Amino acid sequence: MRVVIAEDSVLLQAGLAKILGAYGIEVAAAVGDAESLLAAVAEHQPDAVIADVRMPPTHTDEGIRAALVIRRQWPRVAVLVLSQYVEERYAADLLSANTSSVGYLLKDRVADVAEFVAALRRVAAGGTALDPEVVAQLLLRRKSDPAGRLTPRERDVLALMAEGRSNGDIAATLVVSDSAVAKHINSIFTKLDLSPADGDRRVLAVLHFLGALE
Repeated sequence: MRVVIAEDSVLLQAGLAKILGAYGIEVAAAVGDAESLLAAVAEHQPDAVIADVRMPPTHTDEGIRAALVIRRQWPRVAVLVLSQYVEERYAADLLSANTSSVGYLLKDRVADVAEFVAALRRVAAGGTALDPEVVAQLLLRRKSDPAGRLTPRERDVLALMAEGRSNGDIAATLVVSDSAVAKHINSIFTKLDLSPADGDRRVLAVLHFLGALE
């Protein structure tokens, strides 16, 4: 796997490069601003990008805007966004732009190196990785339906789906059977009015959860 890192903190940038190298992941380029990120993606055509939400010159949303450009111009390039704080609107923006090969994690998550690398690999393979803290805040804010129709256990299952977990991972986390998870997921689809004709119902359920389909 070849990755481009966009992070204006020199220490974090170097740390990420060292972590990835230790796991056999090639860092094609490491840059410190959004403009350089887009140039690096155009030049190296990496498998994935790791980008900070806030970068120079204004340190507001340059990183997320660059990520959205990448999603449009180079859809095969996976994008994993890192943020210092929970800003769930950005997660919704990313998922509404494209529903695969995308992740949104808090920077603190990098401390769990194995989990961080697993999330990166999951995103590069076409999956989704959403930070549990983002999920938790979304659960608190999603008071209205359709998510309001779900039982507490179904909310747990949907939250883990939003993190990009497989059915097997969800079953292990909740200590239930695979068949129980499948039943919960089917119930979620029904309560969110998602039929097989709607396409990838798993992704659509997560988008409903994020509020991206409102």
